[in-house]
Amino acid sequence: MVAAERRVGNLAGESSRLVGRRAELEEVSRLCGRSRMVTVTGVGGVGKTRLARRAAGELQPGFADGAWWVELSPLTAGWGALPYAIAEALPLADQTTRPMLEVIAEYLAGRQALLVWDTCEHLVEECREVAATLLMLALGLRILATSRRPVGLHLEEVLALDPLPVPGADEDDAADAVVLLADRAAQAVPGFAVTDANRADLAALCRRLEGLPLALELAAARLRELPVSELNQRLEDRYTVLGHTEGADCDADPPWHQALRTAIGWSHQLCTPAERLLWARLSVFAGTFDTEAARRVCTDALVPGEQVPGLLQALAEESILIWEPTGNGERYRMLDTIREYGAHWLGGLGEYETLRRRHRDHYLDLARRGDAAWVGPDQFAWFDRMTAEHDNLRAALEYSLAEPGGHIALEMTAALYFFWQGCGFVKEGRHYLDQALAAGPAPSPARVNALYACGQVLLYLGDLPALEERAAECTALAAHFGDTQQSYAAATELRAWALRGDLAQTVSRARAQLATDWREQPLTLVQLSALVLLPHSLVAAGRFEEALAWLDELSAACERCGERSMCSWGDFVRAQAELALGRFQEAEEHARAALLVKHRLRDGVGTGHALESLARSATATGRRRKAAWLLGLAAQLWETLGRPQAGIPPMVAAHQVCERQTREALGQDAYQRAFDAGHSIDLDTGIAHVLNPASAPPV
Repeated sequence: MVAAERRVGNLAGESSRLVGRRAELEEVSRLCGRSRMVTVTGVGGVGKTRLARRAAGELQPGFADGAWWVELSPLTAGWGALPYAIAEALPLADQTTRPMLEVIAEYLAGRQALLVWDTCEHLVEECREVAATLLMLALGLRILATSRRPVGLHLEEVLALDPLPVPGADEDDAADAVVLLADRAAQAVPGFAVTDANRADLAALCRRLEGLPLALELAAARLRELPVSELNQRLEDRYTVLGHTEGADCDADPPWHQALRTAIGWSHQLCTPAERLLWARLSVFAGTFDTEAARRVCTDALVPGEQVPGLLQALAEESILIWEPTGNGERYRMLDTIREYGAHWLGGLGEYETLRRRHRDHYLDLARRGDAAWVGPDQFAWFDRMTAEHDNLRAALEYSLAEPGGHIALEMTAALYFFWQGCGFVKEGRHYLDQALAAGPAPSPARVNALYACGQVLLYLGDLPALEERAAECTALAAHFGDTQQSYAAATELRAWALRGDLAQTVSRARAQLATDWREQPLTLVQLSALVLLPHSLVAAGRFEEALAWLDELSAACERCGERSMCSWGDFVRAQAELALGRFQEAEEHARAALLVKHRLRDGVGTGHALESLARSATATGRRRKAAWLLGLAAQLWETLGRPQAGIPPMVAAHQVCERQTREALGQDAYQRAFDAGHSIDLDTGIAHVLNPASAPPV
């Protein structure tokens, strides 16, 4: 079988064709060939993102380790989220205690990769510092950035992007601006074409909008309702009100092109009052949003909730919003320049702070609802929903962290415990939990809850000193509050004992947590954690049958409520027990069950452990090439996590035994060929083969 190549980038396909720009594309290629950082600059709406996307696609074959797009517009300056956004794009789900920037630099060192940073102007200082570090430590790295202003790095090359060429004469319909306008008009109005009757008006419209691509696209969207001649007249009226200027509006920061300000303002005038108000209010969202979020954040007597779906559709048809259908429903987003215009109007209406609070309150409520529903049958749906809202969750958290007292930030970071731990963002979770705990130092139940959430994150990261410190504070504070907080403190202490490797204390404390009527109560993560850590410690102590009895309890409890995430940890622990007992078929069944859920929930550590278990079973049953291939598949995953086998000593030892036995049985050359095949296959493709043993064998 020919292995599928590993995915070497995350560039998305282009939704519409790029008009012109061949000379600029060649210049980007030339600059990237001689410089390690190239920034495409220009006013908003000039097409920087489109140019960078096409340039990255053309450059990608020259980078063995791919081209990776990093969307920066949803990030807020000053909160340190840039390294996490880069890691998520790569993807790099490191679970060590090292700073994320150091992890990224180490990962990129020795690789030939292109990072594309889109929309840097609001993060210029952060981008400059991060770029300097990465380019110094990763010599095979190139960075292509888009920004309205240069990043300011000493080795940066800058390409200033101008608007598209406009026709010099009315008969010139080959000018790029006319071609773009006609192309987008044909998308808005089926059957639209350049004719003798409209050619002069199209040329005049392109000149009036000075060849600015976004302005032309906004104009094209209006051709559904107005002829070209009337568009020209209305734009002329708009210019009369604003006054004519040449090029950029330098009073704006970052600069705006006057043609774009005119086109957006004119589109704004053509909107209904409800559309204009919703446009302004939607500017508080970061990244994408769905209809429910728009309804909850933006509605009142002036914008009734039942009107929101129709208003969103209208704004999408007018190119104010971009409609993005996904496997989990419809979502919308705004281009940065459109969002900025809306935010300007929102400020003028005096609603900015009100809408930011409503945005924060919506995502706080979403975090609470997700926390309450996570242990249940809808885990996968909540995973999909919360990962889609990642940008908005960051924005809401950062708004909360800026508020005095930090109480809401503590509540929100704690409520997002399931997101950090269950959706693969443990390192970012620690980043925000640490900031929330620093912002809200006063004793409170919310602080205890955040310390408890921090405990699970630190267990995943393997940071025992920090976990011990947080556990001690959690225990001391919880004594002043109720039973819930005291149970959180006990659970945090249990994690500390587990990370210390003290099997006796872990077993004793887990039993104490389970010596209640928990079977008759709604299942919580406190009991689930104990139900995983107890049999895990019993397996490590060689008490396999006792461990299996507790795993039966865990499985039954999870089945009653439809829980999947912690149940899959139980499957992994059961696989270890079955391996030790020599029951290899049973071990493989449970390791595969764990793999199915862990991969679905983007739990890299759990996925890696499941693959290692399958490799051990394959070695034990004489399938050495399969074992070597599985070890290679697991290795590419561990590289993104920073600690092979999560640094757990028994897992490291088991891996070493498996690797040695497999290598000795196959011989060095055959082992390396099989290992390399697993290491080079696309991870998702490889895991799909593992989950479907009936498919063609990978080796």
